[in-house]
Amino acid sequence: MTKDSYLVGLIGSGIGPSLSPALHEREADRQGLRYLYRLIDIDELGVGPEAVGDLVRAARDLGFDGLNITHPCKQLVIPHLDALAPQAEALGAVNTVVFEDGRAIGHNTDVTGFAASFARGLPDVPLDRVVQLGAGGAGAAVAHATLTLGAGCVTVVDALPERAAALADSLTGHFGAGRAAAATPDRLSGLLAHADGVVHATPTGMAAHPGLPFPAELLHPGLWVAEVVYRPLETELLLTARDLGCATLDGGGMAVFQAVDAFRLFTGREPDSTRMLAEFTELAGAVPAPK
Repeated sequence: MTKDSYLVGLIGSGIGPSLSPALHEREADRQGLRYLYRLIDIDELGVGPEAVGDLVRAARDLGFDGLNITHPCKQLVIPHLDALAPQAEALGAVNTVVFEDGRAIGHNTDVTGFAASFARGLPDVPLDRVVQLGAGGAGAAVAHATLTLGAGCVTVVDALPERAAALADSLTGHFGAGRAAAATPDRLSGLLAHADGVVHATPTGMAAHPGLPFPAELLHPGLWVAEVVYRPLETELLLTARDLGCATLDGGGMAVFQAVDAFRLFTGREPDSTRMLAEFTELAGAVPAPK
């Protein structure tokens, strides 16, 4: 049963620049809803990521309708939830929590968000050999999305080799033998030389973590480059790749489409994705990419 007043929030680290509050609240305003979206920044609170369970419980007790969860809490939150939607369980990562009858239910809208953005922004690129940087919560989601879109094999590279191996094993179990592999960062040069594209799913490039996730000389015009970071929308990786002639995808579409799905989960109402994409473009101060 839907209602007309909602209190939701976002738990994460360094989330001050997030556009999620404005995206959600603007769409709610257009639908005639009272909707308050609060930022719950663990850095501002002076607590570590392990405090996510306490924050989820506090939000539930304070009457929140739901929460978005972002870096670095997407995996740490799981033991503190009462149930997981099938996709979140398969991923081992949660970015949306809905409170239903006193229970905290974990969902993942990053998968559908990235898939929708990729299909819209890079519809015709080859997908035989994909390299992905990052095996955290966002990494698990985008790897699932990329394989769902038809990638032949995704090779996961992470600074923590055991994390990359665990994600590759999970992906292989879900999608079948040969669809995923793990590699250490020292193999990145050889992998990118023969890859069709690279998906970047680490915090590098965010306002608080500027820079490139790997040396610029590893890029080449035959690669497409898909980014998860969206603040800033034009990361150093995307700018460098575009200068070399690579096809690129910024993180804005994923941010919007995951918000579309989260809004639907929180309210039971259908958001207008076209309108939310336009709102995001305005909020980010970005020029829409040519069709």
